[in-house]
Formats: sequence, structure tokens, C-alpha cells
Amino acid sequence: MPGLKELTYTTLIALILVLIMGPVFLPALHKFKFGQTVRDDGPQSHLKKNGTPTMGGVMIIIAILITTLLRSKINTDLIIAILCMFGFGMIGFLDDFIIIRKKRSLGLTPKQKIIMQVILSFVISFYRYNSIGDGTQFTVPFLQSGINIGIFYIPIMMIAIIGTVNAVNLTDGLDGLASGITAIVSVFFVLFALLVSNNIEVSQMAAATFGACIGFLWFNVNPAKVFMGDTGSMALGGAVISFAVFTNSVLIIPIVGGIYFAEALSVMIQVMYFRRTKKRIFKMAPLHHHYEQCGWPETKVVFIFWIVSVILSLLGIIALF
Repeated sequence: MPGLKELTYTTLIALILVLIMGPVFLPALHKFKFGQTVRDDGPQSHLKKNGTPTMGGVMIIIAILITTLLRSKINTDLIIAILCMFGFGMIGFLDDFIIIRKKRSLGLTPKQKIIMQVILSFVISFYRYNSIGDGTQFTVPFLQSGINIGIFYIPIMMIAIIGTVNAVNLTDGLDGLASGITAIVSVFFVLFALLVSNNIEVSQMAAATFGACIGFLWFNVNPAKVFMGDTGSMALGGAVISFAVFTNSVLIIPIVGGIYFAEALSVMIQVMYFRRTKKRIFKMAPLHHHYEQCGWPETKVVFIFWIVSVILSLLGIIALF
């Protein structure tokens, strides 16, 4: 059983891989003109980011993939967890590629995205349902008790997977925001998988994700030299939900991933309220843009959201440990 020392090695390997790839990938992204097309209806301060290289999430995916395979014992659960991360990352990759190729701010159509997400989430949910059998499907926060809801697990888990991946995607709107928050959430799952769930493979993959996020922050903090794009944000969403799926702790996501949840909820509230009243509750959604429009510097929004994520992860420890 690996201890924190071995998991630290895993983290460092992923971190170093990203740091090595950065000086190679960034010039290549510039050369092939893989630049971000910033929405003109977003914050005006973001227009200066137009043309910043995107699809940097490829570095995150490669680092997590290589490190996890090198440091973990390969089994079917791990392969499906990797599929969750890699599969959603590839959906994001297609979206980014179309945006760059067409020189527009929208890539895949919503219908195309949801079809691919539904298929992938079904495969993951169906596999996990069959592998759990009559065991605990969900651990209830604060009660430390398990529940099994039978076949209803599949549709509920599909909603949780798709919701989490898209929530992380929505969180990726400021320099260092999604990568920093996911690094914090990954630390929680490193500890939970190791000390409570006793799932060594998940703890290794979470440690690799933590290292990859920290390494990516080297290039992604304000002012960002590269964006992760949907390639990275959807891959990280897939990684986070896979940690929860394979430790039966999906119900903790709204707590430790509270920022993800708030970002997604702000968009849903904004859209529904505007459709009914033609007015807006938030100055702009997702939530991080609201605070920007309130006058907060981008760096302040990111730092405050990081702090909140640390607090929520500590609350998660109280809830499940």
C-alpha cells in the first residue's frame, strides 16, 4: 500500500511532465495558430486574451495518463476511470479544434455534445452499476452510511457525471481558476481514496491530476501563456467525477466541488430567470464573471475562489472521514 511519500512521487512526476511539455507545446500551438477566440459578449477586459494559445489541456491529459499508468496497478476500474477522463477530454478536444478551425467562439453543437456525453456517461455508469452489485453505491456525507438504489443508479449517475463535467467546464473562465480549484479537489480525493476508501489506484490518479494541475498553473496563472480549453476542463471534470464514482462518494461533489456547483447553478438560474422576466439576477454568468463585473480584479476572483475551495474541501473531510 503506497503512503504519502509514494503519492508525492506521483505528483512530482506529473508536475515535471507538464513543465517539460510546456516549452514544446506552447511554440507549437503558436505555430499552428491554435489561439483562443474570445467571446465579444464577455467581459471587455478579456478581449486582450484573444489569440492566446488554447488546447493546453492536452498536456494535462498526457501527464495524467502517463503518470497514472506508470504508478498504478492496472485493473478494469482504473481503465474505466481513465476512459472517463480521456473520453470527456476528447469531446473537449473536438470542440476546441472546430472553434480554432472555423475561427469562431462556438465549436460542437449542443446536440452533438450531449449525445457524446450521454453515450460515455452511460458506459461508465453501466459498468460501475454491475461492478458494485449489492454493495454501497453512495456514501452519505456526515452520516458515513451507504445506500444502494438499484438500477436507478445508472440514470442518476449519468446526470452526476454529465453535470460535473460541464460544471468544471463552466468554471474554466479565468486564468488559473479551474486548474487551481481542481488541484485542491484532487488533494481531497488523494486523501479520501487512500485513507478511507482504500482505493490505491484512485489515490494515484488523483495525485497525478494534482501534479498536472500544479504544473499547468505555471503557464496558466494570470497573465496566462496558454489556456486549457475544453480539452483540459472536460478532461479534469471527467477525472474528478471518476474519483467520486470509484470511491462511492459522488454525493460529496456538491460540497468539495462547491465552486463548480455554484458556477453551473448561476448559469441555470440566469437563463431560467431571464426567460421568464427578461431580467438578469447576475450581472453576468457564470458566477466568476459576475464578480468581475462588480469590479473585482480577475486575480482576486481566482484567489478568493481558491480559498473557498480549500474551506469546502476541509468541510468534505468532516463530512466523509
